[in-house]
Amino acid sequence: MSFDNPPYLCYTFLTMQQMVRITSKRQITIPAAMYKKFKLSAGDNLIFEANDQSMTITPAVQLVERLAGSVSVPRHLRGEKDLDKVIEKAKENYFREKYAKSVR
Repeated sequence: MSFDNPPYLCYTFLTMQQMVRITSKRQITIPAAMYKKFKLSAGDNLIFEANDQSMTITPAVQLVERLAGSVSVPRHLRGEKDLDKVIEKAKENYFREKYAKSVR
């Protein structure tokens, strides 16, 4: 289908569907409209999810917000707002417990 086709352009406009090209370094540029719509910033993490014949890109923050409350947060991590710090603390605790058991 051609981009000169009005029904295609209308569909594209209504669904926010846009075409991007993958560079030789496997990089893509996020269209400006989507960058603004999802309030993305440089350095944000995105999650790629593979479906049968397609893929979905979701801002990691949205996934965390969607999952919020579905998993209980350990008492020692409650109140921490910086996700990177929470992950770092969780890793430290995990490996401390894992290697403490193997040393015994």
